[in-house]
Amino acid sequence: MVIRERDSAAVALYLEADPANNEDVKIYTRTGDGGDTGLFDGTRVPKSDPRVAAYGDVDELNAWLGFVRASLADAALSPMLEQIQRDLFALGARLADPAHKIANRVTKAAITATDIVRLEWIDQLESELPPLRRFILAGGSPAGAGLHVARTICRRAERAIVGLGRDAVEPDLLTYINRLSDLLFVMGRAANRRAGAAEPEW
Repeated sequence: MVIRERDSAAVALYLEADPANNEDVKIYTRTGDGGDTGLFDGTRVPKSDPRVAAYGDVDELNAWLGFVRASLADAALSPMLEQIQRDLFALGARLADPAHKIANRVTKAAITATDIVRLEWIDQLESELPPLRRFILAGGSPAGAGLHVARTICRRAERAIVGLGRDAVEPDLLTYINRLSDLLFVMGRAANRRAGAAEPEW
């Protein structure tokens, strides 16, 4: 089975929508060799298209969080990060679907108010941290440093999504990605504290 080149989130949703489609999928299709790619509705756009760049940033963030999970000294943060990775697949799928072709029944590909509220893990993590009185330098433990990198990728993804225009995306996507960067900052601090790593102040 060959699927025209699409982002990984869209391919996953295609398979999810119809279990009969769960056959082997070729990774290379040659359809993108000319520098274009397909959105979820089949529209072909250049790979430099701002929408492709936006969900590319989200994919980069997702991959970086996988790296962080692999380097965690404290596994307690891992379930949170895994849930965020699942959310990011949904967010990327929405960005790859400007014509809103993804069926509402595919709840796996939705970002809702419930997902945003879940990011209030911030309060839980902050309760174990000393108050922040100055800027801190990124670093510390491998996971803590990685979460600081993830925070900056998240902000880049947010800028890319905002750049598409307010009417180009669902409002919940913007709220989620904005709140997520705050959570990643706090998670970085929590990972460092749990690892016994210092937070040098600027």
